[in-house]
Amino acid sequence: MDVKLVNPFINATINVLETMAFIDVKAGKPYLKKDSVAVGDVTAVLGLTGVANGTISVTFEEKCILTVVSNMLGETIKEINNDIADAVGELTNMISGQARRELGEMGRVLKAAIPSVIAGKNHSIIHYTTGPKIAIPFGTDNGNFTIEVCFER
Repeated sequence: MDVKLVNPFINATINVLETMAFIDVKAGKPYLKKDSVAVGDVTAVLGLTGVANGTISVTFEEKCILTVVSNMLGETIKEINNDIADAVGELTNMISGQARRELGEMGRVLKAAIPSVIAGKNHSIIHYTTGPKIAIPFGTDNGNFTIEVCFER
């Protein structure tokens, strides 16, 4: 997979979470993900088409997404609910939009579908492409989250 397709998603993820949720985000080392088990408790998956076809997913540990959404809404959220699911979908839209804008400036135009949100312990993330799944872990003071980027070969 071309790293030039992945880096804009890392940049966008950091920018969106720091801007919208007022939290410090640190990217970890990307790795090749071999299975489909989510490393978090709530995930949004979004399809991409254009210069490459693929999917991205953003999956949050419960503690992390509760802090993120509480910061975004200005009120304490204590459990995963519909507001959390909506927020994860919207955050994924924002990350996708910023990354696609950066990619577009490089002449790599992508269009996005509407994200689907899945919640629950040990749920699966299915990327409907044949390419490798690159996972990028992120850390915050209140838990972790991971993005996965998968494009067809």
